[in-house]
Amino acid sequence: MNENNLELDLLAETSEICAASGINPARSRGQNFLINKKVYEDILVTADLTNDNVVLEVGPGLGFLTSALARKVKKVIAVELDDKLASILRFNLAKSGIKNVSVVNENILNFDITRSIYSELKAGYDIVANLPYNISSIFLRKFLSIQDKPRSMVLMLQKEVAERICASSPEMSILAVSVQYFAKPEIIGYVPREDFWPAPVVDSAIVKIIIDNGGVQRTGEEEKAFFRLVKIGFAQKRKMLRNNLANGFHVSHDEAGEWIEKAGLNSKVRAQELRLEDWRKLLLSQ
Repeated sequence: MNENNLELDLLAETSEICAASGINPARSRGQNFLINKKVYEDILVTADLTNDNVVLEVGPGLGFLTSALARKVKKVIAVELDDKLASILRFNLAKSGIKNVSVVNENILNFDITRSIYSELKAGYDIVANLPYNISSIFLRKFLSIQDKPRSMVLMLQKEVAERICASSPEMSILAVSVQYFAKPEIIGYVPREDFWPAPVVDSAIVKIIIDNGGVQRTGEEEKAFFRLVKIGFAQKRKMLRNNLANGFHVSHDEAGEWIEKAGLNSKVRAQELRLEDWRKLLLSQ
């Protein structure tokens, strides 16, 4: 059977389940169901999971990926915002005899990993998620800044967001710096909008993020100072960095320029041209 037939089969199954359950996919909730089985397989391969892993799955939808994850790992905690989808997922998992999946019906942005019922996550976990595009940045900030960070994330993101996260100088953004401060992101592959039903208006990308601090133990105060510096540095993207630093730290433009040069950088540099290590040097030179 060729790939087009596989997509048609999954599309038919998806639309039938939605019709029978009275589900009208809502763009406002990012409900665009993946209908390409090959992409599901690519996500599983990228996640590189074993039967010792615990997975936090975000946006499980109708559970096609959930079932595949459950067969590979020790435990899946699937967080689904939509009440109907969560109910369908529970029913189908029970019908299939899958017992190592816990379905949590709530907003992932309100998910509290410290609750005792999620004790499996405390020993280390991985995230697999098909994120609604409108919460991508907030989601990343939440799970990269908490104490109990995941070991890795495999995310389906809007193509543009994925490329911003993985950018390098001179195309850095505050999002890229924020993610790369904690982790190593990599685009694994692109997914065209036609691989979803209903089709979104943008293409997507599979991104793998390995959480890695390079062996550096950072304090909360250090992180706070770093991100204050970055936020001020990107305050007005079109301006040179020294102008933003002068305004944000209430120093003269000459003092800001000297600070930048002390870090070994050109005083006329712009924020998007700085590499992650440049921001660190700038912080130490303050």
